[in-house]
Amino acid sequence: MRPPRIALLAVPLAVLIAWPFALAEEAGSWGFYGHKRINRMACFTLPPAMFPFFKRHIDLISDHAVDPDRRRYADPEEAARHYIDIDHYARGGQDPFAVMPERWEEAVAKFTEDTLKAYGIVPWQVERSYGRLVNAFQRGDVDRILRNATDLGHYVADAHVPLHTTENYNGQLTGQHGIHAFWESRIPELSAENYDHLVGRARYLAAPLRAAWDAVRDSHAAVDSVLAIERAVDEAWPDDRQYVVEDRGRTGMRTYSREYTAAYEAAMGGMVERRMNASIIALGSFWYSAWVDAGQPDLERLEQKEVSDSLKRVFAAEEEQFRQARQAMGRDHPE
Repeated sequence: MRPPRIALLAVPLAVLIAWPFALAEEAGSWGFYGHKRINRMACFTLPPAMFPFFKRHIDLISDHAVDPDRRRYADPEEAARHYIDIDHYARGGQDPFAVMPERWEEAVAKFTEDTLKAYGIVPWQVERSYGRLVNAFQRGDVDRILRNATDLGHYVADAHVPLHTTENYNGQLTGQHGIHAFWESRIPELSAENYDHLVGRARYLAAPLRAAWDAVRDSHAAVDSVLAIERAVDEAWPDDRQYVVEDRGRTGMRTYSREYTAAYEAAMGGMVERRMNASIIALGSFWYSAWVDAGQPDLERLEQKEVSDSLKRVFAAEEEQFRQARQAMGRDHPE
């Protein structure tokens, strides 16, 4: 069973030096930078009837894209919503996607809810967040629209990450500790400013749950390449050129060098950019489809409504929980 991922936050600095990015992994599947960028760029895929509303709130939608990761400090149920170890179900060489029912009720009947939560539920979390967004659009509730659209963006992005679909999520089964944040955080941090995020216009998704599973399938298909390519690059590079120490908050952190990161990204042939762009167009399509399924409500009348003090208090409370967790760790959390 996958160990509780929040427990990794207690890893001391001495272990971090030997295990690069143990904490950075916990900052989020795409890292804080990547999640914020995906949510922001998805706004530009929306049609004219939706874009002004999302543009008005684009900073909130971007800044709070990482809230589900921060929520893991307070909610023990949160971690399972970010991944699915689909290969756990590949018994006897079976295709795990043929073994696993797509619908939640059927999956629970076959494997039990405890088992599903132990190995991750991200496709179903996408579906649940989508349903909440549809309801928020129907109610014309600005707070709920923004909250659910922002959270949905996080889970959709998570579903597009290869290492969020495998029990070997941090290379721990193949002697590749640290690959999680290397692929998901370090590469976007150094390269995403040069990515072309012109991904086109959002499209209607007739089957949102199927779209979530399609994202997981595409992600899982890349797992072997993510691991094999990193192994090949690692063997070609001496250790003293792979790592550097960078300042992160009040302390230094051992991380992958820019040159080594560029070599890994080049060897993958743009995979990270493709998965990030797939996240962006998928997220815009989920937002657009939720609006259509809600009856295409007039968002112009909502444009001038401000975020309520109640939602601001919720955000402030979550930020305080995160701040206290960082203090408990005794070091700055990498963002």
